Amino acid sequence: MTNYTIKHNELTAEEFISLWESVWDGAPSLAQTKLAMQNTIFRVSIYDGEKAIAMARMIGDMGLCYYIKDVVVRPEYQGKGIGRTLINELLKFVNDNGIKGTSVFVELAAVPDKMPFYEKSGFTTNEARRLKMIYEVK
Repeated sequence: MTNYTIKHNELTAEEFISLWESVWDGAPSLAQTKLAMQNTIFRVSIYDGEKAIAMARMIGDMGLCYYIKDVVVRPEYQGKGIGRTLINELLKFVNDNGIKGTSVFVELAAVPDKMPFYEKSGFTTNEARRLKMIYEVK
């Protein structure tokens, strides 16, 4: 990684949405994203100049479990070690903030074609099946 800037807890909701839209459809609303940024325990973002090119965030209870969410590297920046840098920054956060001498769960969900990337960082799969529900708030 050359000439990129890593920032902690500075990713804005607008940057989040822009990054999201670079790889996925159906970005969340600005209000949802602002609330999510406020309640995320750690955000890491990478910039090329002023342009946000990658992000990841950590949610969890900081005692027993951490959950990695929304790992995004703009397609034109993929394959340059930026994703690995994001994961390393998240794991450093866990190490710096966890209770020394204990083990904690660090979990994530990934689509099948991204599994090898996470496995290179030490993640393993298990037999658990991820359940989900899209719940409409009324």
